[in-house]
Amino acid sequence: MTDRSRHIGPYDITLLLDGLFQASAEILIHADGDAARRRAIEAWGKPTLQFDVNCFLLRGPSGLILVDAGTGSSWGSKLGHVRSALHEAGIAAGEIQSILLTHPHGDHALGLFDDEAPYFPHAEVFIPELDLSHFTDAAAREAMPEPRRGGFKVTEQLLRVYGSRLRPIGTGEVLPGIEARPLPGHTPGHTGYLIRGDDTSLLLWGDALHLGTLQPGDPKIGVAYDLDPALAVRTRQAVLEDAAREGWIVAGSHITSFGRVQEVSGGYRIMPA
Repeated sequence: MTDRSRHIGPYDITLLLDGLFQASAEILIHADGDAARRRAIEAWGKPTLQFDVNCFLLRGPSGLILVDAGTGSSWGSKLGHVRSALHEAGIAAGEIQSILLTHPHGDHALGLFDDEAPYFPHAEVFIPELDLSHFTDAAAREAMPEPRRGGFKVTEQLLRVYGSRLRPIGTGEVLPGIEARPLPGHTPGHTGYLIRGDDTSLLLWGDALHLGTLQPGDPKIGVAYDLDPALAVRTRQAVLEDAAREGWIVAGSHITSFGRVQEVSGGYRIMPA
C-alpha cells in the first residue's frame, strides 16, 4: 500500500489525481451567517482555495471500476490527468466496465465524453437517481442562474452519449461489496460509496467535504457550489460522526490521500490513514 492505494475487501483501490482546481476564498459560506463566514475566510488565511480533484480506480470481482471520471479535456491543462494515469497503468478506456458517479458536476463527469462519443466505450455509468431526476427537470433548470447550470448540461450529454448504458441507482449495494450511501446537499442525490472489508471499510464521500483541513473542525463551513447548504451541513456533520464512530478509512474528491476521522474538542479532524 501507498498513500494513494488501499486494499479493502475484494478491491484494490487507487487514487487518481485528475489535477488541481483553484477558486477564490470568497466561495466559502457559513451556516451561521456573514460574520462567521468572514472568520472562516480569515482562518483560511489565503485569497484562493486549491482543491485536489480525485477519481478512484477499483480492481476486483466486478472488473475495472472508476468512481468519477474527472474533467477530461474540458477544463484546461491543469486538470484531466486521469486519462494519462490510466494509460500509464496500462489500462485502456475500453477496459473500464463500470463508472460510479457521485454526482454529475463537470469535475466528476466531463471525463466521460470524447466530444459526442463515449470516452469509455464499454462502460455502464451509474448515476444517483435523485440527481438524474433533478438535473433533467426543466423547471429546476430555469430556476438556476445560467452560470450554475453545468450539472444540467452534463446530464443532458450523459443521456445523449451513454443512453441505454446509464444506470440510475438508489441506496444499497450497487456492485458486489460496494454500497451507495446518500449524502445529499451538495446536490439532491449526491452519493458516496462504502467499500466494505473484513477489518475495515472505506468511504469515498465525494464532495461531502471540500477542505480537509478546515471543514472537519467546523462542519458549518460550506462552499457556494452546495445546492442546499443547510442540508449539506447536516450531511457533513453526520458523515464525520459516522466515519469516526465506525473507524472507516475515508477519501474524497477534493481531500488529499486516505484518512481517518477523529473526534476532537468542538469537532473533528482527519488524520492520515
